Amino acid sequence: MPDQTVDRPDLRGDCEQCFGLCCVALPFAASADFAIDKQAGKPCPNLQGDHRCGIHARLRQKGFTGCTVYDCFGAGQKVSQVTFGGRDWRTGSREDARRMVDVFPVVRQLHELLWYLTEALTLPAARPLHADLRRALERTEALTRGTPEELGALDVPAHRQEVNVLLLKTSELSRAGIRGKKKNRRGADLIGARLKGADLRGANLRGAYLIAADLTGADLRGADLIGADLRDTDLTDADLTGAFFLTQPQLNAARGSAGTRLPGSVTRPAHWTAQL
Repeated sequence: MPDQTVDRPDLRGDCEQCFGLCCVALPFAASADFAIDKQAGKPCPNLQGDHRCGIHARLRQKGFTGCTVYDCFGAGQKVSQVTFGGRDWRTGSREDARRMVDVFPVVRQLHELLWYLTEALTLPAARPLHADLRRALERTEALTRGTPEELGALDVPAHRQEVNVLLLKTSELSRAGIRGKKKNRRGADLIGARLKGADLRGANLRGAYLIAADLTGADLRGADLIGADLRDTDLTDADLTGAFFLTQPQLNAARGSAGTRLPGSVTRPAHWTAQL
């Protein structure tokens, strides 16, 4: 089973090239993930004048776990440096600031699709689809380079649906080579499920709710995890080698250990080590 690696630095957040857009554009509500309420378009009170977070090293201790989970897939630097040509929302016009807030979530969704498409092109079993996947990748790349007006008018759900058809076919081809009966848990409610040591090789877990599920020691090799909710999921000693479409934000939201085996497309979250 190939251990796919997505080598796209432009699809990983680079805060040094961003104007703190996620700390401005996105709303959040006081909860277990955020200590306060914040409206979309309003800068977080922890955001400093240099666009750095004043409590970055203490986010979890200060009640901002949600910030440590989030990743923009590189949309922040794209909007800051490409869409708006390096114009800072603090010093630019009020209209530019408003448009940056509107455009950032759009580009973030497009960059997430680029991540999936790039990963799909690393999978040998999906070779019959590679030409279509490349066209979809090029089309999505072109959309990310649109003007603020073009991005604001884009029908993102329609484009996601087109891409998802290809991603689903990619998953089916890739999982077909995995031996044994493959479980279909697409969109399943598995909140708090006891799945310790479960055999989930090649399983379809697209959009499954695995919040606080116990997957300790589970075998998830070759499973499709696109859109699965892994908040507080226990992945201690689980094997996710070759799992498809697993993203860093999903992994950051879960719990794991040094014994958790991961695909090469993601990195072991720092807070996992802190939990040991």
